Order: sequence, then C-alpha cells, then structure tokens
Amino acid sequence: MAYERAEIVAGAAILAVAVGFALYAVRGSGMVSAPDSYSLTASFRSVEGVSVGTDVRLAGVKVGTVTALTLNPQTYFADATISMRKDVALPTDSTILISSEGLLGGTFVEVQPGGGEEMLEPGGEIEDTQGAVSLITLLMKFAGGGGDKAAEPETATP
Repeated sequence: MAYERAEIVAGAAILAVAVGFALYAVRGSGMVSAPDSYSLTASFRSVEGVSVGTDVRLAGVKVGTVTALTLNPQTYFADATISMRKDVALPTDSTILISSEGLLGGTFVEVQPGGGEEMLEPGGEIEDTQGAVSLITLLMKFAGGGGDKAAEPETATP
C-alpha cells in the first residue's frame, strides 16, 4: 500500500514539473503575449533572420517580443506583430528596424523612439520601418566595387 502511494506522489510531482516546463516554454517563446503588454504592428520589406519569439529592444534592453509574422498579399511585405511592455510608450513617429548583434550574431528588432508628443495606441502601426540587410548582398556590393554601374555617368571615348 505504501509502495502504491509513493508511486502516485512521484508521478504527480513529475507531472507538475512537466506542466511547469511547458508553461515556461510557451510564455518564453513569445507565442502568448503577457497580460502587462500591448501589441503593435509594422510592415517590413524583409524580415530575414526574424521569427516568432525574437526580441524587440530599445537602447539594448528587451522591451517586447515578435508574436506573429504574416505575408501581406497586397503589398508583398511581411507584417510583424509585436508585443510591447505596457510601461514603454512609443511616440507615433518612432522607427523600427531589424538589426544584427554582429557579423555572425543573431538578429533582433530594434525600436528607436521618435520625438513626437502623441503616443502609439495599442494595436497601432509603426510606419517607419527598415527591413533586414542581407550579408550576401553587402558582400556582393563590396566585391563588385560597391556602386551601381547604371548610375555612373557615361564618358565618351574619341
């Protein structure tokens, strides 16, 4: 009898730990927004390196998380939904861009607050965006001389 009781207690403890880990993983992944946050949207030309759960930072401090990425079929831009902490109010003229932690580092979303007096409302859109810059594209420009051949003035040869 004591043996069965010990098995039940051990099983319940293992089940409780498993549920705790599952809740921690779901909350930490950014799939569920925290109750003390609000959502904003932004539309990017490219979200290369960004996925659901990517950090949103302001001055290097995590202030939010990317909660959804969808393709807008009318504009062919990537629409991102981010969950921001309630204590971080952003002016309507703020900028959001995709940044890299270094040459080989990870990608994060950076928010740069504007100077306006009006603040973005929950569900609002940050209109000033800058998408991801491809490292391969930069290397190709560097290797090819860095300039656009069509933009250079033509010189006549006698």
